[in-house]
Amino acid sequence: MFDPREKVAVFIDGANLYATSRTLGFDIDYRRLLDDFREKGYLVRAVYYTALAEDQEYSSIRPLIDWLDYNGYKVVTKPLKEFTDSQGRRRTKGNMHIELVVDAIELAEHIDHFVLFSGDGEFRYLVEALQRKGKKVTVASTVKTKPPMIADDLRRQADHFLELAGLPESVRRAPAERPPRPGPESEPDDDDYDDDEYDYEDIDDGEDGDDVRP
Repeated sequence: MFDPREKVAVFIDGANLYATSRTLGFDIDYRRLLDDFREKGYLVRAVYYTALAEDQEYSSIRPLIDWLDYNGYKVVTKPLKEFTDSQGRRRTKGNMHIELVVDAIELAEHIDHFVLFSGDGEFRYLVEALQRKGKKVTVASTVKTKPPMIADDLRRQADHFLELAGLPESVRRAPAERPPRPGPESEPDDDDYDDDEYDYEDIDDGEDGDDVRP
């Protein structure tokens, strides 16, 4: 699947990966994930995309964002948008598709192999566009859940499918293994990240009107 001579870029749809890993019952060790891809090829860029509630004084996802920013990832964020649905319920929307697509197309000339951590079917056309440029694309999600967390057309379009349930044990970790979450004013240490308490439940992923849920 990977050639050590390839220039690799890893793009992570944060909300989608969070929901998928939680459904599978484990967390991602982002340090070891980065190390794993550095062993597979020449890792040019690893990017993590997520929306943030900017109006909150402290969000429990910020320690994760800070840790990623200090430890080899480029982090792309934008504010969550609030709206009221037809039933009068407050919802938040944090779709990062446009940012991810634009970054991938701009980086394409420098990359041989893209790895997309998302099961969202709206990325199928991006995968096809990258393939037309001669790029190889691996999509990482899971079919081990019911229903599967990846859209069938996205899986079919990709050159390779990486099953998250089959990640090396070193990259998966049980929720109980999370380090303590730092306070809002503390600078992140190497292992001080925690996305456990961030509530993705009400983030609309923009696909079929359904919410992203863990």
